[in-house]
Amino acid sequence: MTTGNTVKTNTVKGNAIKTAIVGYGFSARTFHIPFLETLAEFDLLAVSSSQGELVRQQLPDVSLYANAEAMLTDSDAELVIITAPNDVHFPLAKLALQCNKHVLLEKPFVTSVAQGEELIALAAEKKRVLTVYQNRRWDGDFLTVKKLIAENRLGNIRYYESHFDRFRPQVRQRWRETAADGGGILYDLGPHLLDQALQLFGRPAALTARCRAMRADASTTDFFHLLLDYADKQVVLHASPFCAGPNLRFQLQGDQGSYVKYGLDPQEDRLRAGVRPDHDHWGDEVAADFGTLYRAEGAAPVTTESGGYQQFFRQLAAAIRRDQPPPVSAVEALWTIELIELAIDSSRRGVTLALD
Repeated sequence: MTTGNTVKTNTVKGNAIKTAIVGYGFSARTFHIPFLETLAEFDLLAVSSSQGELVRQQLPDVSLYANAEAMLTDSDAELVIITAPNDVHFPLAKLALQCNKHVLLEKPFVTSVAQGEELIALAAEKKRVLTVYQNRRWDGDFLTVKKLIAENRLGNIRYYESHFDRFRPQVRQRWRETAADGGGILYDLGPHLLDQALQLFGRPAALTARCRAMRADASTTDFFHLLLDYADKQVVLHASPFCAGPNLRFQLQGDQGSYVKYGLDPQEDRLRAGVRPDHDHWGDEVAADFGTLYRAEGAAPVTTESGGYQQFFRQLAAAIRRDQPPPVSAVEALWTIELIELAIDSSRRGVTLALD
């Protein structure tokens, strides 16, 4: 390949999926590239980024593009991973599909339901895989919650509470915390919490939301509290930037017991620290962080299930090479955008909204 932006073209390994990434920020470096480098199913060939020098230093063997559009139209990548800011997810994914690429989008899928519906239709027309990186389906603590429910160890679930709290009382100068389309914590963390609840319980009957800009100088939502109403249970999803103490990650209450879990899944911190995800148990949680099951006869720790974001990528490879279902369907990912739109409307109007 010859372009003014190209560093060097990699040699494709076997039947590996030729992959390109839009963006070289935190998401690409932390949540995607480590798996592309350690899984034989993928071969990273190209990156588009304005951080050319950093890419040259860290990925000297990939083709470097300063322009995402040029990479999508000129490279021979089969799969494109889009980690660009949320407001350009739709146009970049649309172009990638038009160029007959499979597409993996960072969450949130898009910033409106109409955009998602158009991409889903285009992917079907082009017969290409379109999926969204809802990686926290493979958090060990969430897998533990799924197992507890499947094994009926809590009885009938009546109350489910899920938090993603942080202590970030000052606004940072970055696009995720601006009032840009798709900015704010509801689009950043909301898709994770909503997707997990939908996986466990399906679509709610109604939603009530409070979305606020709570920090000084905040220009967009940095706090949300969502109540999902089901016929037999209540679900609370919460994110705050003012949690300086232990993070209550999950609390489940059933008619036979309760489960409480503090702390976040360790995979993100380990990836940040440079741990290689090169074996299936690299993300296992230490015993001190296990959650607790409370029943009438007493309390006991529950071993956290083995998580692993590599499972997402393995299922993605199977979808592309063997026509298996994608790890996350675009239709399911679009449900989270629908609920985000309803949450914004509910908060603005101060009302509970029923789902169709």
